[in-house]
Amino acid sequence: MKRIVTTVLKGMGMGAADAVPGVSGGTIALIVGIYEELIETIKRFGPKAIGVWKDRGTQALIGYLNLRFLIPLVLGIGISLVTIAHLVTWLMASHELLLNAFFFGLVLASAWVVMRQVGHWRWRYLLPVLLGLLVAAYLPQLLPDMSQAGNAMLFVAGAIAISAMLLPGVSGSFLLLVMGLYGTVMSGIKSFDIGLIAIFGAGCVVGLFTFSRVLSWLLRHHHALTLMAIVGFILGSLPQLWPWRQMSSYRMDAAGHPVALAYRYLMPADYTAVTGQPSHWLAATALIIVGVVVVMCLGERKGHSAD
Repeated sequence: MKRIVTTVLKGMGMGAADAVPGVSGGTIALIVGIYEELIETIKRFGPKAIGVWKDRGTQALIGYLNLRFLIPLVLGIGISLVTIAHLVTWLMASHELLLNAFFFGLVLASAWVVMRQVGHWRWRYLLPVLLGLLVAAYLPQLLPDMSQAGNAMLFVAGAIAISAMLLPGVSGSFLLLVMGLYGTVMSGIKSFDIGLIAIFGAGCVVGLFTFSRVLSWLLRHHHALTLMAIVGFILGSLPQLWPWRQMSSYRMDAAGHPVALAYRYLMPADYTAVTGQPSHWLAATALIIVGVVVVMCLGERKGHSAD
């Protein structure tokens, strides 16, 4: 029962993070030490599972699919999306600077968690780190505006978003924002729009089962290099969460709202002069520290052998 409750809480953390553009649920999974188990569990859904059920029965299938872990985790994510999602979207609208400050500290410290799992630094890790930085920095700019697209594009957006959510440092919510679909999807979830949820969810299922197999293979065959690429993804996502910034490039979505493509990053002392808004530097700095401390307390410290 204790493990079930703990797993539900971890799922709620993932769901809350997925609601914030710039934060990945995969980052939370890494912090709380369930990332690789999650990837391996998702990968097991497929034709082989049917064979296990036919040959060994339902109990063997439950064990093979690790449902005692997956069901509480999905339950936690679902609870979070229909409860905490309301709070997070309100905070994004009313206190974006402070919310970003907390998650900036949390994501920054999560890079340390991953590096601790890898162990000693080696120069060959530099390339995957740089690759991760480049993907995190330029992937959003490559995605088209799908705000006026039909159901087929909503399906594709689901596959893209869930793949990003599996990858720490790449925010599925942020990619939805860039594609002009964040408001549509979040509103559909909160209002229980069954049609939208079904189409978007189907895309998520396809993306989930496809990308999880890629990640599982990489983690099994190139463990340290894959984790260092994840460090790059995480570090590359930090500018999206910097609290003191000003939008410098944007495009309009179908509802007439600006979707940020680039920002001008400022120091707290310059933020008020440039934007006319209070910097809240003391509260924001405290929240950054709180985010770091949370990760230091919860972060997985287990080391792994290098490739």
